[in-house]
Amino acid sequence: MVLYPPDDPFLISFTLFGIPIVVRWYGAIIMTGALIAAMLASRRAVARGYHPDHVWNQLMLGLILGIAGARIYYVVFEWERFAPDPWSALNLTTGGIAIHGAIIGALLSTVIYTRYAKLPYWDWLDVCVPGFLLAQSIGRWGNFFNQEAYGRPTDLPFGLRIDPEYRLPPYNDLSTYPITTLFHPTFLYESVWNLVGVGVLLWLDRRFGRLAPPERRRLNPGDLLFLYGIIYSSGRFWIEGLRIDSLCANGIGGDCEGSIRVAQLVSVTAIVLCAFLLYLNHRRPFAGPSTGAQVMAAHSTTEPVPEGEEVEDKRVGS
Repeated sequence: MVLYPPDDPFLISFTLFGIPIVVRWYGAIIMTGALIAAMLASRRAVARGYHPDHVWNQLMLGLILGIAGARIYYVVFEWERFAPDPWSALNLTTGGIAIHGAIIGALLSTVIYTRYAKLPYWDWLDVCVPGFLLAQSIGRWGNFFNQEAYGRPTDLPFGLRIDPEYRLPPYNDLSTYPITTLFHPTFLYESVWNLVGVGVLLWLDRRFGRLAPPERRRLNPGDLLFLYGIIYSSGRFWIEGLRIDSLCANGIGGDCEGSIRVAQLVSVTAIVLCAFLLYLNHRRPFAGPSTGAQVMAAHSTTEPVPEGEEVEDKRVGS
């Protein structure tokens, strides 16, 4: 089976009164993922007694800091490319964002918003974290339309066909790698991995989280963040090893021969750190010895959910 984008990278592209109007599939898919993730988070928020508007209020801040973090992270590790013209780093149309930077930006937005809205930080993270991973799963399909973030050639019965202009050397040599060459669809691997991870997080939260029956509660506030870090990083580590366009520790992008792939290094660090923090969170909970009632009491600082809206959202569930 051959995977190939059904369209070019542009969802909309025309000129109006001499002004180019362009919308890329990548941007549209990123926004779609963010909106669907926010819908999931808003339902989870209602189930915990929060007003769903908190999710939508944080969304814009999360998008701004997420995109900024993704770009800054990429530029730092590809500085040789931007050093001759540092202002070009502000031009996102040239490509180049990194998901680890986006995660940092999203977590920073959570810190800022929970302080502003006086929400319990660790419990609010549990609301948002499955949505983070869901947005990542959907967003990976933007790479499909851009014909990027693919892996090395594969002999599997399915793969991704890449046009010559989107291939990196030496794979743009059609005499060695003809147009029929199939590449690992690493964007698809990561999308599926993340989607499964969303299901695991939701199942663990429903079965062992704060809304589970008291005798089954095993998760402390913040545990979902650390489990998210372990799940996502485990998948990213092995998938990154297939890619030929990685950010490398020596500042040169590609297959990182003779160097370390930054994403793999970050993934291993994240797995170890999150496992350690998960252990610490059960030795001495970061949120303190809060019971469910105490956490709900903290919600009294927020605007109450309108009665009709609460009933409707809770009926749908999380």
